[in-house]
Amino acid sequence: MFTNRIVATLVIFALFLSACGEEIIPSPKPRAYPRIKYPEKAYLNLDKDFCDFTFQYPAYAKIQQDTTYFDEKPIHPCWFDIYVKQFDCRIHCSYYPIGAENKSFEELKKDAFDLVDWHNKRANYIDEMRIDKGNDVEGMAFSIEGPAASPFQFFLTDKNEHFFRGALYFNTQINTDSLQPVYKFIKDDIFKMMETFEWTE
Repeated sequence: MFTNRIVATLVIFALFLSACGEEIIPSPKPRAYPRIKYPEKAYLNLDKDFCDFTFQYPAYAKIQQDTTYFDEKPIHPCWFDIYVKQFDCRIHCSYYPIGAENKSFEELKKDAFDLVDWHNKRANYIDEMRIDKGNDVEGMAFSIEGPAASPFQFFLTDKNEHFFRGALYFNTQINTDSLQPVYKFIKDDIFKMMETFEWTE
């Protein structure tokens, strides 16, 4: 009986020693991102007297008018950012009158496509969407997939007098996986802008 206890104790001790000698291989933990608290969807009407249009923009965003552009005055007073502090992102918005001393519609359209093509260097794919909502509002939207600086751009125009362009930028290192939920949230707001867009003059 006593001998059995000694044998059992020795066996357990031997198993313990052999387990201690095994090399523990660390297993990778799944990638995790900080939990994001999204604001409730709500919208305000743009009613700035320096623009010839209106649309609905997120109530949790601020309109910041541009006063300088590369140390010069912007081409038109209706240049502004829609800034969402919570996500540290902004939609750069610029307006151009068409014709007369300004560029033609075709020139402005080419500029918009050139700016999208510039992001194509790092993009995996660009999805082009035609916009035609009537009431002299039409244009194009560009969803840019991959590590490009701007994941979404668009322009709206009546082809005769008005040309409006928007581009989304995040003030952070581009990480498409972690930004995807936030991007989708903001992208829905941009579509709301385009759906409610109207010229006022």
